[in-house]
Amino acid sequence: MAVLRVVASHGRRFAYLVVLMTFMMFLSHGTQDLYPDFLKEVHRLSQAQVANIAILYNCGAIVGAVLFGAFSQRAGRRKGMLAALGLCLLIVPLWAFGGGVLAVLIAPVLLQMGVQGAWGVIPVHLNELAADSARGLMPGLTYQLGILLASPTNAMQYALRERFGYGWALAGFETVTILALGVLLWRGTEAHGKSFVREHADVAAPT
Repeated sequence: MAVLRVVASHGRRFAYLVVLMTFMMFLSHGTQDLYPDFLKEVHRLSQAQVANIAILYNCGAIVGAVLFGAFSQRAGRRKGMLAALGLCLLIVPLWAFGGGVLAVLIAPVLLQMGVQGAWGVIPVHLNELAADSARGLMPGLTYQLGILLASPTNAMQYALRERFGYGWALAGFETVTILALGVLLWRGTEAHGKSFVREHADVAAPT
């Protein structure tokens, strides 16, 4: 109960992190879950081709997480994530509407570099913003609440697909998500470089 009281005392920051994580889930699941089906339906690729492309863009995701994570260590958490989101925004049109090798090989690799580049900053960002006395609870709870609120992602994209087509559904959903994340990060806060070490003053032993 004491930990929950600490969370309640930081209610505005807790709510901000839940909203941030909800849109981060929209970003990752919205670009990953239906994309294999999109490749098969729109680009007419085989299951084996889709699997090989998935391997490639997951390799890109690893590279992006390392690069943007390192950049955030120098420039700050929000700037690192905004840079990654900027890459996503540039690539979305090619990713959703392009054709040929550029669309099915290069675009998803670059997009996932941006997506996971932003996600690569999230663990330290959450822990730096968490209250000291609730660091074991706030990051995990905000993450879980975020994924709960973002659970209808696939259903929303399917509904948009039926109305606007597959490409517009994915592109529109992710463009709104990226722009919303940009506003959240721009107007939000960070605690870059916060120390997690509790320092104790040396006390001389009584003689």
